[in-house]
Amino acid sequence: MSVVSTERRGAREVAPLPGSRRWTSSVMVLLSFAVLMILWHIGATFWPSRSFPAPLLVLQKFTSETASGDLPYHLAITLWRVAASFFLAMIIGSVIGVFLGTHRRADQFFNPWLILFLNIPALVIIVLAYIWFGLNEATAIGAVALNKIPNVIVTMREGTRALDGRYAEMARVYRFSAIDRLRHILLPQLQPYIAATSRSGVSLIWKIVLVVELMGRSNGIGFQINLFFQLFDVAAILAYTLAFIAVMLFIELVLVQPLEHTSTRWRRPA
Repeated sequence: MSVVSTERRGAREVAPLPGSRRWTSSVMVLLSFAVLMILWHIGATFWPSRSFPAPLLVLQKFTSETASGDLPYHLAITLWRVAASFFLAMIIGSVIGVFLGTHRRADQFFNPWLILFLNIPALVIIVLAYIWFGLNEATAIGAVALNKIPNVIVTMREGTRALDGRYAEMARVYRFSAIDRLRHILLPQLQPYIAATSRSGVSLIWKIVLVVELMGRSNGIGFQINLFFQLFDVAAILAYTLAFIAVMLFIELVLVQPLEHTSTRWRRPA
């Protein structure tokens, strides 16, 4: 047996187990947040100011707002708007992106439109939507989705262009139905692009949702942040912000990453 093969076998034998890697990763995440809290506390101690509250004060505000029911209510409203805008943008953007990726002349015709919408500031779209369609829930969700749709189109268009034509030829030979082509040919190859645009989409959409709520809604995290800004209550602003970030991190760790791991299992060797 060669030395190289022996070294490879030894490396496989001492390789950490998947559960061990996940445990180590979780410990590092907790340690990282602990260090951040310590630095935050030290900074607030040496620079005591109403504009820079200590973590304990933010925690107290979080507890009081949760006990009153205000934080859960506004958090749920914002999460609903994020979810609705996200799925609307992903569905519309994916369909248009796949269409442009498979039809060259249509892509050449609509590409200037796409560049135009990519460069319109989100604030302009929100303001115009409120002026044209009124201060209502449908306008708020539509304005947020419209800001994300061009990014989804670009990503999915590039993913469609990178599809392996041999799989499409196989589907024609074996006479796959449209549903089978979508399930077994298109979606598995587009999965990395769907995952990428989903992950970036959530982080972008919830920030735009806060602007929409701040400008034209009477509830939600953005509305509350605007209210506390007028009261100069920085602790409450941080409490609402960190609560929403915690929920998004939970969704990322518990839903997005396991779903991505499951959907890409077919790419990994047995």
